[in-house]
Amino acid sequence: MLKRLFGVFAAVAVGVLAGTLPASAAASYTLFGDASRVHPGFASHTAIQLRSAGAGFGGIDFKVPSGMTFARIQNLSTDYKFTAGSCGGGAPRFQINVDGKNAFVYIGPPPNYTGCPQDVWQNTGNLATPVSFVDTSQLPGGMFYDTFATADLKYGSDVVTGIQLVTDAGWMFGTQTVLVDNVMINNTTYTFEGRGRGEGG
Repeated sequence: MLKRLFGVFAAVAVGVLAGTLPASAAASYTLFGDASRVHPGFASHTAIQLRSAGAGFGGIDFKVPSGMTFARIQNLSTDYKFTAGSCGGGAPRFQINVDGKNAFVYIGPPPNYTGCPQDVWQNTGNLATPVSFVDTSQLPGGMFYDTFATADLKYGSDVVTGIQLVTDAGWMFGTQTVLVDNVMINNTTYTFEGRGRGEGG
């Protein structure tokens, strides 16, 4: 149950949103499934609520630069707060799309990625350091507890076609709801402030 869903995101996208980014960045994101903007987020900002009820799911699909390779992923992090359920069942997680499959970077205390408290904002720190774990078991020669250093040797030149932040472990908790804010992918920070293109009322 750790590695579910999400081969194609266009069918479940609910709107393309422009993130609050450095002036030099031209990135965007798409909310899909049960994902919505909420107030307040971290430090009174806007956050994205990702919710999984039963077999449901919610997530954010981040656009990545054309030709970006796995080795160029140097920073993945987010502020997060659970309002229902906890971390577990492989969620929430970053998903890195490589060669039609996914590498997973789990949120929560390793090695089991369970036991996150409710109603407390926490920060993951950088989950993409050389010694950080990445689940590459879907990729050729991969393993659940790969490190980014080892994964870079195996997949460093492979092209990344997308990155998502997903929760889908409602099957484990009944309802799993997490707020995320200040998502960092390399040098781009998504604060979700302002109203982006395609976002309704």
